[in-house]
Amino acid sequence: MNKKIILLATFIICCLFTYAQNLGSSPEYIKALTADWKGERFADGRPKVSDAILERLKNISIEEAWGVLRNKGYMNQFEGNWTIINPEEAMTGRVVTAQYMPLRPDLQKQVKEQGKKENRGQQGGTNSWPIDILTSGDVYVADGYGKIEGGTLIGDNLGNSIYSRSQRGVIFYGSVRDQEGLSEIKGFNGWIKGSHPSFIDQMMLTSINAPIRIGSATVLPGDVVLAKKYGVLFIPAYLVEELVITSEVTALRDEFGHQRLKEKRYLAGQIDSEWTPEIKKDFTDWLDKYPEKLPMPKEELDKYLKDRNY
Repeated sequence: MNKKIILLATFIICCLFTYAQNLGSSPEYIKALTADWKGERFADGRPKVSDAILERLKNISIEEAWGVLRNKGYMNQFEGNWTIINPEEAMTGRVVTAQYMPLRPDLQKQVKEQGKKENRGQQGGTNSWPIDILTSGDVYVADGYGKIEGGTLIGDNLGNSIYSRSQRGVIFYGSVRDQEGLSEIKGFNGWIKGSHPSFIDQMMLTSINAPIRIGSATVLPGDVVLAKKYGVLFIPAYLVEELVITSEVTALRDEFGHQRLKEKRYLAGQIDSEWTPEIKKDFTDWLDKYPEKLPMPKEELDKYLKDRNY
């Protein structure tokens, strides 16, 4: 028995050591981080949440989405107080993470050597490496530890590269250069902590697609991000579909409830507590009367409502 335990411990240590040597996380490591996801995955191991769900997520409010996550025990997924390049445009997508740290020459040397082994581009700075792996629907999320001057992870050239690959933008706990130029890239958006005309200086990339911290939020590669002018929420991939329909139904309930209260058909206490069979039937009849209000297929809604008290 002791021999088996020793062999298992040795295997785990070897695995951790292997992960520590890589700049980019292996598909096996990302799959372990996101083990609750049971659907399709990208070649790099990240969950492949559907484009349809990402599009529906844009219409969900931060408050509704946060409430679903809170009820699931996820209390540390929100970060606010951003400078937003195009604040009226929402952004959703699948997260690619990057970690930056203050420059340390010996570690920077190892990072560059490992980058060669992983066939990463050797021209330009290492801050281009996370961009090189982006695909359509990805959002580049980086912890730049709040550095503003000299913490400019991209300018408008890299911004154009990001958008051409992902058709999305960035979320940086750090800064950018040439915010004006970035704002002129049609479709690009960014949630940043500031901007500065300086070039990136005295900071280094240390990991790609590993867990990172964005302010008060813990972020995993393959999370789904909901970014609006009211803040940014990072959603575990395995919860996003349930979160979307739950939030959509909540919004429909609220619209129905507000309408019925304005009509003085029910008292406020009746709407704010568990609904009676009469109100439930009134709600489903109301949904049938206004099918254009449904953001989801009717079959999906019926399945969701079947076993729920509301």
